[in-house]
Amino acid sequence: MDQLRALRYFSKVVETGSFTTAAKTFSVPASSLSRRIADLETSLGANLLKRTTRVVQVTEIGQLYYKQVQDVLAQLEHSDECVRNYQAKPTGSLRISTMVTFGEQILIPLLDEFKTLYPEIILDVSFSDELSTLSRDEVDIAIRGGYAPNERVQAVRLMDNEFIPVASPDYLSSNGTPKNATDLRQHQGLFFRTPNGPSPWLCEQDGQWLDVSGKVLTISNNGTWLLKEAISGRGICMAPRWSVQHYLDSGDIKELMVKPKVRVNQNKDLAIYLLYQKQQYLVPKVKVAVDFLVSRIQST
Repeated sequence: MDQLRALRYFSKVVETGSFTTAAKTFSVPASSLSRRIADLETSLGANLLKRTTRVVQVTEIGQLYYKQVQDVLAQLEHSDECVRNYQAKPTGSLRISTMVTFGEQILIPLLDEFKTLYPEIILDVSFSDELSTLSRDEVDIAIRGGYAPNERVQAVRLMDNEFIPVASPDYLSSNGTPKNATDLRQHQGLFFRTPNGPSPWLCEQDGQWLDVSGKVLTISNNGTWLLKEAISGRGICMAPRWSVQHYLDSGDIKELMVKPKVRVNQNKDLAIYLLYQKQQYLVPKVKVAVDFLVSRIQST
């Protein structure tokens, strides 16, 4: 027996005093509604209603039962309304995990605008260059660099993520400017630490991949600090072009135009992706965030 439905039927009969009128409210046959209430009475072992050919009367115990179940039905309706509102408008806590440098340079300025547009969304933002598993880490949206992941998530390409070798003018003045990729092996290296270890410097020559990594000076999972070390003249680092473009324009660092081209991965099509679980796109807070970030970032 569907007790919840029976309770609603019973309450409506008490309120209207008629099986027929109550049945019309729910768009069901009066006979079906009557059977549901009869099943409820059987399960309770009590007669809630007195049935005659003309009227329906509520028994004494029926009156008591009616008053008690009103709180239950009212609370349920309130809960249903909360869920409907939640599903109808963007609200609630939105958990975003982003790469540190990307978050600082690109995401944070956008989130100020996003909060103005959607003030009822509570932003919960984590900055980390570690990989995230959306379901395990309870993250709604993750922004990561690399290539499209194999895990069962939706991956939207936001922008290219080409890594280039950079160094400060002072460092190059003191140590010379490498021309060939293999020359890098004689230079001081500032390396980003990935989950698989320091990110190598690679080049493809005669169909073979060579490791041309410089001498290890510093290893860190904080790209911002590594870039500061490079600007200070400590050594050479590989950095995403988008993250260093401002410093290239200002002359604080220079791109090393070595041949063949140096990469951090044999995959030549690295990018930054926005990741989310496909079914979560149906949740308004996730949908508006995904649409907003993709629109703003892809247009830059």
